[in-house]
Amino acid sequence: MKRFAGRVALVTGALRGIGRAAADQLHADGATVIVSDIDDPQQDAAARVARDLPGAQYLQLDATSETAWQAARDRVVSDYDRLDILVNNVGAETSSPVQEMELAVWRRMMVMNVETGFLGVKTFQPLLAQSGNLTPYGSSIVNVSSMMGLVALPNTSAYSTAKGAVRLFTKSIAVEFAKAGVPIRANSVHPGYVDTDMLRNGLSRVAVEAGMESGALVALTEQGVPMGRMAKPGEIARVIAFLASDDSSYMTGAELVVDGGITAM
Repeated sequence: MKRFAGRVALVTGALRGIGRAAADQLHADGATVIVSDIDDPQQDAAARVARDLPGAQYLQLDATSETAWQAARDRVVSDYDRLDILVNNVGAETSSPVQEMELAVWRRMMVMNVETGFLGVKTFQPLLAQSGNLTPYGSSIVNVSSMMGLVALPNTSAYSTAKGAVRLFTKSIAVEFAKAGVPIRANSVHPGYVDTDMLRNGLSRVAVEAGMESGALVALTEQGVPMGRMAKPGEIARVIAFLASDDSSYMTGAELVVDGGITAM
């Protein structure tokens, strides 16, 4: 029997990159997966969900909106009446010297990276707790942070601050739930450089600002990783699935770094 058989998972920001890889992995391991993102259901990436992942459904969700989260909860309750796994993956990145950063950009980083996860946890906590009583080791929340929530580079103050907040938010709710006897575990994942469109677009922007070719900056970035390469999204997805599963039954409030050795230096 597959390890997530009979369980329901909701993944946010799940049409691309790490989110899509996580949805694929959870589905492969037997979960009923709700793939959520901001895209219109008629757009190609959303329309492909049912074809690519039989039994999965696409749920349009503006993760910055509390009312949208509440509507999503009502839909999940109506369709499944349970939720076992919540993967908060929505995020955004930016880079800028702090003195040049606009307040609106700073606030967007906090909303996209921190508030989206807070709203997901707040909205689905009762349903996750209810479902957690049905499994041996409870339900699971996995929040996607970043190695940049542990260390920093120049011009990353907003992004690092936001991802650091995700780390401590995760620890706080983990202790809160455990102390209260609520059957929900919460852990965070901290990827390093992952070969996604978001990262490559970010590197291209930085390359233009530095007067470099984007390919040269990608190569330079990979040279700075002890393992000598960027991760594939599936490598992060397998760690997310581990934290979502009973294999991590005694883990809560933990942070798993998946960065090819960067933060070990």
